[in-house]
Amino acid sequence: MKETTEKLNRLKKEKNAVILAHIYQLPEIQDIADFVGDSLDLSRKAAETGADTIVFCGVHFMAETAAILSPKKTVLIPYANAGCPMADMITAAQLKAEKSKYRDPFVVAYVNTSAAVKAESDICCTSSNAVNVVKSVNAETIIFVPDRNLGDFAQKQSGKKMIIWNGFCPTHNNMLPEHVLKAKEEHPSAEVLVHPECRPEVAALADFAMSTGVMCRHVLQSPKKEFIIGTETGILYKLQKESPDKKFYPLFEQAVCPNMKKITLAKVLDTLENNKNIVKVSEEIREKAYLPIKKMLAVNA
Repeated sequence: MKETTEKLNRLKKEKNAVILAHIYQLPEIQDIADFVGDSLDLSRKAAETGADTIVFCGVHFMAETAAILSPKKTVLIPYANAGCPMADMITAAQLKAEKSKYRDPFVVAYVNTSAAVKAESDICCTSSNAVNVVKSVNAETIIFVPDRNLGDFAQKQSGKKMIIWNGFCPTHNNMLPEHVLKAKEEHPSAEVLVHPECRPEVAALADFAMSTGVMCRHVLQSPKKEFIIGTETGILYKLQKESPDKKFYPLFEQAVCPNMKKITLAKVLDTLENNKNIVKVSEEIREKAYLPIKKMLAVNA
């Protein structure tokens, strides 16, 4: 591992490359990354970086977003088939058909969508800023795609009625109210933090529903010493690393995204060394998808 890390550090300098990693990535991937964050943090970093090459350690829609924001940079993904089941639950054709049912619909697309779906949308959002994005919309008919749980959360928090697509994240949707109750019983002093991709009945039992990035910031600032964490378990590594004096318990041990775990150090090295798995978005789609993403980045979390 040390040899691979040294090679990667050398290659990064030679190629003016930056490695971005999502919070759900394996510990060794988080350690080699120049920046670790949630999808909103990573989108901003991708847009701001002065690097020539971005190695995106995450799932495909995230690397696609980086390619949309940085068309002159080379965007690489270490595992080409690291997909997102939720993103696959809506296509551009399905969204077009849904839009055709209404007069002047306004589409809010979760960033967990393909570039083609983003191109059919009016504004994107992440779990960090979904509520503020929805609040910013001034339209009679709002369609929210594809996550029904985040859509429900944003609808309740914003007070705006929306037409919500019936998609979901299998990893988060598998967390149930009984898991929360059991975790609370085992750790009565712990604060319960869950992701808004969780079911509404799970979010209702938590102390807070928040994105992974907000979770990390909340834990750092909190006087509490114990936390039950209801999201993909990869976040626990970052939380423990940043707050070694605090205790973290997974809400559900099996909350593991198999796609997030496909990327290994060897794959990162091979990708950067050989310029493999270049993520490309057609200029026609890129131009259309850029505007809703740009609008998203202008809205605070």
